[in-house]
Amino acid sequence: MKEYSQYCPVALASSVFAERWTPLIIRELVLGARRFNEIDRGLPGISRSLLKQRLEHLERKGVVQRVAVPAGHEYQLTPAGRDLEGVITAAGEWAVRWMFSEPEPREVDPVTLTWWMSRRLVTTELPDHRTIVEFDYTGEDPTRIWMVIERRETSVCTDPPGFDNDVVVTTEPVALMRVFSGIVTYPHALADGSLALTGPSHLTRAVPRWFAWSPFAPAVRQRLGLDASHP
Repeated sequence: MKEYSQYCPVALASSVFAERWTPLIIRELVLGARRFNEIDRGLPGISRSLLKQRLEHLERKGVVQRVAVPAGHEYQLTPAGRDLEGVITAAGEWAVRWMFSEPEPREVDPVTLTWWMSRRLVTTELPDHRTIVEFDYTGEDPTRIWMVIERRETSVCTDPPGFDNDVVVTTEPVALMRVFSGIVTYPHALADGSLALTGPSHLTRAVPRWFAWSPFAPAVRQRLGLDASHP
């Protein structure tokens, strides 16, 4: 990215994170992605070569550091990078206040949505044993995705994971995104039929406690005049 050649803090900051895809890469790192494939999975549409370029740029700027781990390497935010969390949050909340709109089908990729949900789990609320949740996405392009939930590690699979389902969630991608983003509450989606769960009652009742939903959900609920604390 070219520098702006201006003695201005806004210009300096923009040269670090204002290029296309870079704020979203930082968002993924803030939300806990560490491996290259994890970051890539949260950014449908970016090429792997461009992602590599952007990460190298953030390394040079001192925002990201590449750290060796037993199975290769991972990317971690430096103190300067962690300090950008407030910037990313402020940008998202600004968009909620001034550019809020309903999600459209072209904006909701079911794999990405399921992946985001897998990173917003409330560990203390999860079952003690491995739990398989199948997301049966209906609509124009039906698809099935599995979330293998374990306290130590959760994975998202586009092929059957080889275990029996414990819970099946049936919904359209946009309908689940409306819950995840805070536009409607989980109980409301159940009541109007846009979300349906099957499985043992002790698990289906517990499902909403497993997810923290979007970090911007409180801002969305406030924007809509809803109870910001309601799940």
